[in-house]
Amino acid sequence: MIKGIGIDLIELERIHKHIQDQRFIDRILTKAEQQIYFTLKSNTRKAEFLAGRFAAKEAFSKAIGTGIGTLSFQDIEVLSNELGAPVINVNGFDTEKIFISITHSQSYALAQVIIAK
Repeated sequence: MIKGIGIDLIELERIHKHIQDQRFIDRILTKAEQQIYFTLKSNTRKAEFLAGRFAAKEAFSKAIGTGIGTLSFQDIEVLSNELGAPVINVNGFDTEKIFISITHSQSYALAQVIIAK
């Protein structure tokens, strides 16, 4: 049974301005996500990664119906499985089945989250 669906779209240009802003990075990315972020070589790839995680966390907050505020960006972590697909872990939602998809174009990053029982 589906409990919630969320989607978020963000302009890469908006995020590109913040790829060197450590305060912004600390606010959006968990420590584990930052470890990946700082291994990325190009600014384009850093903007895609940061925008994708931002969109994923916003999409999750929309799926639960609260938006960011009840949960912080730090409560939501998006890593990759052994095949490279995104996997989302959220504090307090250990019993939920959460599906996530992230995509990028030249100008946008989009994430969709589905929460099921």
